[in-house]
Amino acid sequence: MKRLEGKSALVTGSARGIGRSFAQAYINEGATVAIADINLQRAQATALELGPNAYAIEMDVTRQVSIDAAIAAVVVQTGKLDILINNAALFDLAPITDITRESFDRLFSINVAGTLFTLQAAARQMISQGHGGKIINMASQAGRRGEALVAVYCATKAAVISLTQSAGLNLIKHGINVNAIAPGVVDGEHWDGVDAMFARHEGRPLGEKKRLVGQEVPFGRMGTAEDLTGMAIFLASKDSEYVVAQTYNVDGGNWLS
Repeated sequence: MKRLEGKSALVTGSARGIGRSFAQAYINEGATVAIADINLQRAQATALELGPNAYAIEMDVTRQVSIDAAIAAVVVQTGKLDILINNAALFDLAPITDITRESFDRLFSINVAGTLFTLQAAARQMISQGHGGKIINMASQAGRRGEALVAVYCATKAAVISLTQSAGLNLIKHGINVNAIAPGVVDGEHWDGVDAMFARHEGRPLGEKKRLVGQEVPFGRMGTAEDLTGMAIFLASKDSEYVVAQTYNVDGGNWLS
């Protein structure tokens, strides 16, 4: 039997990249998945590609009305919400002396407030249903330690780890397991943009930073979105019933804890 048979899932920021891979993996395991993204047209295209067990929802995690509408849309579509992955996030980097309030506010609005208030809305729905649920937050190895040029992003992901602990402890009495995944360096469109930022600030040629960080991973390469899906399935399944408030490193050995 498929591990998520009959489950209803919402994955934020899932029109592309890691979120899309999560959605595909959940569909493969029998779930119906809401492809939630700020870009509705892109979400619709992804849902069409993923097949009849996927549907698109426009969602801006910085706006409470949009969060609430997305949760309501999932319930209208499937009658319930069993699984949430808080995947939507934004990256930026700058030396400490160049960080702007605009960048700070934007990253915390999406990465921290977006995670918290989407989690909150999902938890309220799950509590009202009365049969628990699974909430998975996307942290990062960047949340485990600071980086010279990545202070704000690191701080947001450290906050996600802390929120996961607090929410996990608070919500398990309702049968809601809250846990997180901390990826390392994951290859793809996102890291191409990150590489360009490092190139600009460190004076490197394009591609060099990406090559170097890949070489430094003990496993021997950068991760892929597909490397993360096994943990995402585990944390959404019955196999993780006794797992509460944890953040799992899926990073090829980059961080030991």
